Amino acid sequence: MTDRTKDEALIREVVARAAQAWDDNDATAYAAEFTEDSDYVAFDGTLLRGREANRDLHAGLFDGVLYGTRMDGAIESIRFLTDDAAVIHGTGSVVFAWQREVPKGRRSRNTWVLVRTADGWQVAAFHNTRVRPVPGEGSVVRLFGNYVRWRTERARAKK
Repeated sequence: MTDRTKDEALIREVVARAAQAWDDNDATAYAAEFTEDSDYVAFDGTLLRGREANRDLHAGLFDGVLYGTRMDGAIESIRFLTDDAAVIHGTGSVVFAWQREVPKGRRSRNTWVLVRTADGWQVAAFHNTRVRPVPGEGSVVRLFGNYVRWRTERARAKK
C-alpha cells in the first residue's frame, strides 16, 4: 500500500489556501488553486469552464453579494483514484460578516477532484450543492407519494 501522507497534506494545503483566499475575498488567489481548464459547478448550478471564468465570477461576487464573507467547512474524506488524482468530499458554506455560524438552510456539501500537475496539486473540478435532505416520512410525504402514484398510473393508462 502506498503511503499517501505527504500527498494528503499537500492536498489539504490546497483546500486551506482556497479557503483563505475566500476569506480574503481574493478571487485571483482563489482561482489560482484551479487548473487552467477546470470545471466549477456553483451551488446554484452555474457551470464555469476554466480558471479565468472562475476568477471573473468570484471577483464580481466578492465585490457584491459575497463581500466580507468567510468560508466555514471541513474535509470529510480524501480518496486517491491514482497516484496523480484524488477526490475530496467536504463541507463548505458561506458565512456573512455579521453571522457567527452557517444558517441551517445555507449548509453545502462539495466534491473536489484534484490532480497532480507540474505546479503541484490543483483542483481540476469542483461541484457544490446545498444540503437539502428529502423528508422520508410524515403525512405530507405520504400524501405527496400517493399523488405521484396516482399521476403516474394515469399517465401509464393513457399510453
